Amino acid sequence: MIRISHLVHERFMFLFKFLHSPTYVGSITPSSRFLAKKMIESIPWSEVHAVAELGAGTGAITQYISPAARAQTKVLLFEKDQTMQQSLKRRFPNYLCYSDSRELQLAIKNAEIEQLDCIISGLPFFNFPQAMRDQIVEQIHLSLRDGGMFVAFQYSKQMKQQLGEWFDIEEIKFVPMNIPPAFVYVCRKKA
Repeated sequence: MIRISHLVHERFMFLFKFLHSPTYVGSITPSSRFLAKKMIESIPWSEVHAVAELGAGTGAITQYISPAARAQTKVLLFEKDQTMQQSLKRRFPNYLCYSDSRELQLAIKNAEIEQLDCIISGLPFFNFPQAMRDQIVEQIHLSLRDGGMFVAFQYSKQMKQQLGEWFDIEEIKFVPMNIPPAFVYVCRKKA
């Protein structure tokens, strides 16, 4: 009963945040378990020592990181919304939380991480001005080691060209069991 109550609360909070700030909250509901699992299974976790999740929201994808990752993997979460960020800090006390994905380099330096092995993103790039998209993609590229992975979901293929300029797009997976249906970009940083 408590779990159902938590899920209902989470969905209402997400809808409320979307209605008040659709630019930063890209959907009316958190990512489905189907989308979260598709993203997590795309990552070779045995090679991941440090990972960041951008746009962690209510933790719909975050909750699948711990069972997949190695015990000593460092995890950094980024969420701009303060209410959602506080919820993430309570749910995932062993993970470091930050507000701005445009300060990814500063965050990994503060966490004493040289470079990340993987970055997971639920950021609604489509909603951002081009200058902000450029800043975030550049931060992602700078923060990943050569050959590091970038796994992101989007609701369209609008980011394909820009991501292709910075990364080798290995695969784009379609996930129909999500509201709305989503595309998962599985990318590697070009050496």
